[in-house]
Amino acid sequence: MAYKIAVIGATGNVGREMLKTLIQRQFPFSEVVALASTRSIGTEVSFGDGTLKVKALEYYDFKGTDIALMSAGGKIAKEWAPKIAAQGCLVIDNSSAWRMDRQVPLVVPEVNADALNDIPKGIIANPNCSTAQLVVALKPLHDLFTIKRVVVSTYQSVSGAGKEGMDELFTQTRAVFVADPIAPGKFTKQIAFNVIPHIDVFLDSGLTKEEWKMAVETQKILDPDIQVTATCVRVPVFLGHSESVNIEFEKPVTAEQARAALRAAPGVMVVDKREDGGYVTPIECAGEDATFVSRIRKDPTIENGLNMWIVSDNLRKGAALNAVQIAETLINRKLLRAA
Repeated sequence: MAYKIAVIGATGNVGREMLKTLIQRQFPFSEVVALASTRSIGTEVSFGDGTLKVKALEYYDFKGTDIALMSAGGKIAKEWAPKIAAQGCLVIDNSSAWRMDRQVPLVVPEVNADALNDIPKGIIANPNCSTAQLVVALKPLHDLFTIKRVVVSTYQSVSGAGKEGMDELFTQTRAVFVADPIAPGKFTKQIAFNVIPHIDVFLDSGLTKEEWKMAVETQKILDPDIQVTATCVRVPVFLGHSESVNIEFEKPVTAEQARAALRAAPGVMVVDKREDGGYVTPIECAGEDATFVSRIRKDPTIENGLNMWIVSDNLRKGAALNAVQIAETLINRKLLRAA
């Protein structure tokens, strides 16, 4: 059986990655339609060995379309996802618009695929890119040793801010070398040769919204009893998010036990040699599907604690890949029928 797929936001970083992922994973599609705003009508985007001409979301009839993979921002998702779902098309949305809606499952297939058994609004939410890779690594450890608390510091690439973020890093880096003036645009401060402890807006609590999202999304996906505190930092890396993670467990755990559990877990690749280069960095994770875990070691300052380093391609597992995996899971569990 084959399915008609619409990719909304097809001209953006994540939309293009969704199109690439559908081909790479040999998704059973009968047709794929690329959609974006009216200003992108006629633009061509790569798809396999050819291209697709972009059509306008505003004028597209979703009747007969099975799945909409949506990465067009929260405002558009809030307006359009219910309209699309009302036409019988299942929406998998990559924005933050629907993640905390109690009637919308927030899903990472390796972690909580059972949440797909109930989709009352016809909308499924993709988590934040930083959350997705975190919970993939936490899940096997939580199952065995029960996580009490997580302290995470992120090192997030500029691709998380879209094409504008990547362009700004490139432009500023070049400007440094030729002594041109640098004016921040997408970011609040210079990003080239700098780090910025500020992603998304500030909340009254002093958290940024990105930090808040990591906590509440981890609780919704994995376990509401897990306490999470995050510091989210933008770094001058084009692609790939990294996380330094400290975990406190209820049960005793050794680094060797954790390493074994992670090696057996779906979606995880352990690269953890205690030698020069025996760990993964963002450059190695680019274009890869796995969530990589390195630097697994005991935290001697608490009774049942571990430290680890988690790296993943944020445009893939953090966005496009996870959305496609959700669609695959629906098909494999016979929760989706072709229109």
